[in-house]
Amino acid sequence: MSELNQLSPQPLWQLFANICAIPHPSKHEQQISLWIQDWAKQQGLSVKEDEVGNLFIKKPATAGMENKKGVILQAHMDMVPQKNSDTQHDFLTDPIRPYIDGDWVTADGTTLGADNGIGLCSALAVLASNDIPHGPLEVLITIDEEAGMSGAFGLKSGWLDGEILINTDSEQEGEVYMGCAGGVDASSTFSLEMVSVPSDYESFNLSISGLKGGHSGVDIHTGRANANKLLVRFLLQMSETFGIGLTELNGGSLRNAIPREANASLVIAKTKVEAFKQALKQYINTLKSNLAVVEPDLDMMLLQPETFEQMWSPACQKRILSALNGCPNGVLRMSDDIQGVVETSSNLGVMRTKGPKFVALCLIRSLHDDGRLEAQEMIQSVFSLAGAKVEFSGAYPGWKPSTDSAVMNIVSDTYKQLFGKSPEIMVIHAGLECGLFKTEYPDLDMVSIGPTIKFPHSPDEKVEIASVGEYWKLLTKVLANIPDKG
Repeated sequence: MSELNQLSPQPLWQLFANICAIPHPSKHEQQISLWIQDWAKQQGLSVKEDEVGNLFIKKPATAGMENKKGVILQAHMDMVPQKNSDTQHDFLTDPIRPYIDGDWVTADGTTLGADNGIGLCSALAVLASNDIPHGPLEVLITIDEEAGMSGAFGLKSGWLDGEILINTDSEQEGEVYMGCAGGVDASSTFSLEMVSVPSDYESFNLSISGLKGGHSGVDIHTGRANANKLLVRFLLQMSETFGIGLTELNGGSLRNAIPREANASLVIAKTKVEAFKQALKQYINTLKSNLAVVEPDLDMMLLQPETFEQMWSPACQKRILSALNGCPNGVLRMSDDIQGVVETSSNLGVMRTKGPKFVALCLIRSLHDDGRLEAQEMIQSVFSLAGAKVEFSGAYPGWKPSTDSAVMNIVSDTYKQLFGKSPEIMVIHAGLECGLFKTEYPDLDMVSIGPTIKFPHSPDEKVEIASVGEYWKLLTKVLANIPDKG
């Protein structure tokens, strides 16, 4: 981590090196929360914690800036815990191992946590500084953004005083975000019907791996393959052709990450094994040919494990595989209003066999409530027809763009002053917390900026070093350019 301490801006990178050493996956933010609180107190700053675990830190205006509009810098303290299958790492106890790879910082076999660790550390670095001019300043650090947004959902009125909120969770330098997608989780649960495995059947484990995965919002349009969908398609074909029987089916790990790996335990009549292997070989060749550009490391492996005594009944298996195969996945509609922006998408993120139950988890995103509802209805129809119990939870609103945003104009003008070009004004197909903040603070003027982060929510996650410096210049200059109170 001493490598990071040599990067600029040094205070930000030093803080990031510190938080990489503190486990902070979603739902397990206690250690980093205590560290932040202790750190703030050491800086002589006021820090409070609300009932759900969000942190609020205040810093008075620098001399001569007391009459400026109050600004809230906002970040989340949790990170997505994803690792490669051959990486030994416990996200509850082990530190992230960041390193410099050319022009980027990445991690050894795991997610890096630059999402939103860089934004978090930029806010802390402003708090720690003595030479950055700013008006009345607040920092809001939420919990659980990546796994349910319970921090943003739990934010109550009366905690924040500022008029302007700068969200630090965007992932492309040179783009300024003025809106985001809303979303909802879909859970479809099947009751498994089991039958005995015939005596003349052999047992196998089939896995797919080597896919890139990624963020189910910002990467959904890239054509990256979904391991769950690829495996299910083949299993359904083999069920109809060779009568294979499933004993277990699992894939993915998070509903907001494109699945990189999936696996199935299955049985097949001994007389059909060789033909099955040939069909698998042909399917692998087809996938590698079709996905050679976007998924060059795709691989499927067939192993022979212990003998299985029970399998799913053929009727139960057909219902589950048919529903999974028909489940809407990927980009469902592009925006008519904003060129190049995804309007509605769905991600079949998780498949799990849990004892007598099988569960499929999807995350639906849309810029419009009706788009989200339409996708919900499609998933409801597909899985209900197959006999599953379908439930939707955690719905959160999008952040509707405001064309007359004062802070948007400040950020845009400041960017032009610094870099001699205009930023791209964007809407992101991801669940920023800004839409939820509007519920309790409807008058907040909001904008979202950040450095360039590639492939968040996957072990390929990396942050561009130069873009962190540019983001820092923009953030600190915007704070200096905030206007006086009305």
